[in-house]
Amino acid sequence: MLIREATVEDWSAIWPFFHEVVAAGETFTYPTDLGEEVGRDWWLLPPPNRTVVAVDDAGKVLGTAKMNNNQSGNGSHVASASYMVDPAHSGRGVGRALCEYTLEWARAAGFRAMQFNAVVETNVHAVNLYRSLGFEVLGTLPEGFLHPAQGYVGLHIMHRAL
Repeated sequence: MLIREATVEDWSAIWPFFHEVVAAGETFTYPTDLGEEVGRDWWLLPPPNRTVVAVDDAGKVLGTAKMNNNQSGNGSHVASASYMVDPAHSGRGVGRALCEYTLEWARAAGFRAMQFNAVVETNVHAVNLYRSLGFEVLGTLPEGFLHPAQGYVGLHIMHRAL
């Protein structure tokens, strides 16, 4: 698996699984009816932020990550990132590779920590992955997310020093 900078041309490969994940409404705080153009603008970030794709040996996009500063100004020393893996390729280490990549990017870019603002507590695979990479749950916003099947569930704030 190779992780490389995403290009506008990659969007046609990202959009189908991006749309599937967002429309499911189980893991992202994005509107479930998010349109393609707005989704592209939200996901493909301009420098100094970055968006990357994980591709297989044939160049097929398996997943993607975007990374950026979590806040501006005096909070700009803390990074953040978001990840999406094509559900057809989940459970194969793509998410872990993307998360490790973003941590290395953040360290190299001089960030002091990485923070995730809204990890849905029922997204146990993501929570377990982040914990295995050294993230801690700092707190949980009770009923901060309306899950389509489980009702109101918590949103974790997760953090890791770099």
